[in-house]
Amino acid sequence: MTKKKVLLTGIDPKLIDSSLANTTGWDASRVQATAQDAIKRLMDLGYEVQTCLVDYGETAESVVSDTLSREIFDCIMIGAGTRIIPQHTLLFEKIINTIHQMAPPSSKICFNTNPSDTVEAVLRWI
Repeated sequence: MTKKKVLLTGIDPKLIDSSLANTTGWDASRVQATAQDAIKRLMDLGYEVQTCLVDYGETAESVVSDTLSREIFDCIMIGAGTRIIPQHTLLFEKIINTIHQMAPPSSKICFNTNPSDTVEAVLRWI
């Protein structure tokens, strides 16, 4: 049986603004550690997992497009950092529209509320 493929998209933790960490409680090291834990948990559940880390919009569309042009994913998770911060609305729209254009209709899209519930978000859809 072929493993289900999951793509985890989100802002590169190295780019996280430390002032946002003060308001959200998520600094770069916490995001990175929690994301690595989610990847391990998904792999332990039998999924093939790939990450697609983006910047704040300068190259985000091309990075997501390039990733989606190489593989078909059963589920694409869009990280909370691209959705819940009002300043990132345009970035979120770019990512959604790129997924809409590049991914097949069979690919499910899911959203986490923060890095700690990534696994649950994926499991809701595949």
